[in-house]
Amino acid sequence: MKITDYCLVFIVIFFPVFLIVGYHVQDQQDVEYTELKYVTALRTAVQDAGSMLNVNERQDFESGYSSAKFFKADKELALDAFYRSLYANLGIEGDEAAQQTLDGYIPAIMVVDYDGYWVYSEVEYLGVDGEVYAKHLWQPKKPYSYSDKAGNLIHFTLDNVMEAYDAASGTWTRGLQRELGPTSSIPLLQDGERFEQVRRTTIVQAIENDLANNINRHNEFAARNGISYVFTLPLISREEWNNSIDDIGIMAFIQGIPVGDQALNNYALGSGRLVKSAVIRAGVDSRTGIHYYSRGDCADDLEVLETFTSPKEAAANGYFEKPCTRAFGW
Repeated sequence: MKITDYCLVFIVIFFPVFLIVGYHVQDQQDVEYTELKYVTALRTAVQDAGSMLNVNERQDFESGYSSAKFFKADKELALDAFYRSLYANLGIEGDEAAQQTLDGYIPAIMVVDYDGYWVYSEVEYLGVDGEVYAKHLWQPKKPYSYSDKAGNLIHFTLDNVMEAYDAASGTWTRGLQRELGPTSSIPLLQDGERFEQVRRTTIVQAIENDLANNINRHNEFAARNGISYVFTLPLISREEWNNSIDDIGIMAFIQGIPVGDQALNNYALGSGRLVKSAVIRAGVDSRTGIHYYSRGDCADDLEVLETFTSPKEAAANGYFEKPCTRAFGW
């Protein structure tokens, strides 16, 4: 056979293989892009929702104890921000049909508040026409409750403030564990280290179990809408669970959306923590003409031109750190 014949045989045999591999690579890239689009949209929506948990028109209530974590979460504002962000990032703001379809793949949204949590999931309700319908609704807020064999009851919060019912005396008390422990007959309040362990475990287990039940129940509603995916609570590490109860926050799930020959199964956490960042001022030193950045009183000698949120950002824009002698009282 001539060399040209061998070339033709090679082309005939391997060209279909190369073609199939090429299609497979392209399909895989499309799958990865689609998955990334949904994951990014979900995380962005949860972050936007988390930032809105701190916005509340009425903060005129007091806990009686100084606590950086005592803040009433605005779940309605957060939910609205979540959906607006999610729909916008997926490009379906004005498409009600697409929004309803997407809602079928969101089995649960959970908001962690200071003294309890809410779950937003699909539930059945009786319409005015007597028919049974299903839609996403907020379920009643549930406290972080713990009880022992003696009948004592404790309602935990995201810090050491709690409400305790003493079964022996039939009385309720509220306060810090370290203050109530020495005079309480409830064993758990007398051990600070064990109290903290039980507090975290109780909160995490309550949220985890409730989410699992709601997501499992979502299978019934999904099946009616033609979704064959089996919804289950994803495996979430203990570290992530513990981080989720450090402050008020929000958790959302998207599951079952067909992506190639697989199904998307993702979740995202968003914190409502208030972080007050120091303002970095940057400008020209009036005496030397050098561009400096600084913070606080050390910026008084600067003709401030702009501000930044971090020293790194200021340095990247051509500013040098200004020596500050006032910090040492010189």
